[in-house]
Amino acid sequence: MFKQTKVFSGFSVNDIQKAKQFYSEMLGLEVTENLEMQGILTILITGGTKILIYPKPNHTPATFTILNFPVKNIDEAVAELNNRGVQFIIYKEPNFETDNQGIFRKGGPKIAWFKDPAENILSVIEQD
Repeated sequence: MFKQTKVFSGFSVNDIQKAKQFYSEMLGLEVTENLEMQGILTILITGGTKILIYPKPNHTPATFTILNFPVKNIDEAVAELNNRGVQFIIYKEPNFETDNQGIFRKGGPKIAWFKDPAENILSVIEQD
């Protein structure tokens, strides 16, 4: 039934204009706004994938990673995002500790998490 369907994802935010600014200016993504649909945003990803961002007055931030951005060099990506004002989450839990840059380097791919203005969790993850 869904084998030939072009799947897309979506998530909510509490302030659509802050989200538009963050995803377009801070992350450099192509973002369009559909004013006819209550200001729903669409992020256009390489390969034609679309991600919807919709306003929700009683928004609750996701407690899991909603978007993972693959990068070739995580240190460079984290540094560039820091220069743009993005702050990375520092985790200090046992068996799940990031370094001072917010990068997890202790098994599996190198990954660093950060939040959008609505407190949803995003990541950059090092992949070849």
